[in-house]
Amino acid sequence: MIGYIVAGSALLVALVIVAVDRWRTVHTIKRLDAMLNAAFNGHFTEESFDESRVSALESRLARYLTASALSARKVQEQKDQMSTFISDISHQTKTPVANLQLYTQLLAEQPLTPQGAECAQAISVQADKLQNLIEALVKTSRLENGILTLHPETSELACVVERATAQYAPKAAGKGLALTVESTEGKAVFDPKWTEEALCNLLDNAVKYTPAQGRVTVEVKNYEMFSAIQVADTGPGISETEQAKIFHRFYRSAGNYREEGVGIGLYLARQIAEKQGGYLKVESAVGKGSTFSLVLPRP
Repeated sequence: MIGYIVAGSALLVALVIVAVDRWRTVHTIKRLDAMLNAAFNGHFTEESFDESRVSALESRLARYLTASALSARKVQEQKDQMSTFISDISHQTKTPVANLQLYTQLLAEQPLTPQGAECAQAISVQADKLQNLIEALVKTSRLENGILTLHPETSELACVVERATAQYAPKAAGKGLALTVESTEGKAVFDPKWTEEALCNLLDNAVKYTPAQGRVTVEVKNYEMFSAIQVADTGPGISETEQAKIFHRFYRSAGNYREEGVGIGLYLARQIAEKQGGYLKVESAVGKGSTFSLVLPRP
């Protein structure tokens, strides 16, 4: 009889120990989950968790999350400072650049020697280049920092394609290029204004780098989950080693240093695509031209 009592007591003690241990484990997991949720939501602070009451694992996790939160705040502060810096530059240079363009136009209207006319034209080109660079930097900075937000909506792609190609038709014709638009039928979820901006950057590159008598073709292709606006050219093509680099900010190929541009158009186009749940890709081979695809989600 005594043996049964002892055995029962031992079993009861064992069950209590198991239950307490399980409760501690569940409690620890819940606290770890709370820490991670707070970190994901950007609300984690070391004061929210009393280190004297947490396990060694929780203590290490708390220190790691505190360091991560501090690092994230520093990165955001740097982005904010860069955005403010770029905005200040834009504001301070707007008037001087506008004046430079105005005086260049006035100078070109004066009787000049051939050399003087050439210099005036060079100044005008560089002033326009500076203005485009500043505008592109401001747009990119505001997109990266969420100051400018995109508003995707279900819409036909034809309107965007027609407006963008109409802007570059005169430039293509002046260079002796055949700019053709094929199928434009298709719907996607996108912000019309910013998608047109991205497409214009692709067209600008295609027209810029395709030699005279070449072709630039724009076409919409529809797939099950995505629609793609493709811009194909008969330009020099891009080597496989450079294809990953061309989407970096300010990257310019060594062979294209003579062409106008600042190397930010493709970077901005990719930012616009990604902000809408899409992406930008390129298919190219040296000597065989390039095809850039602006891929957007379907409804």
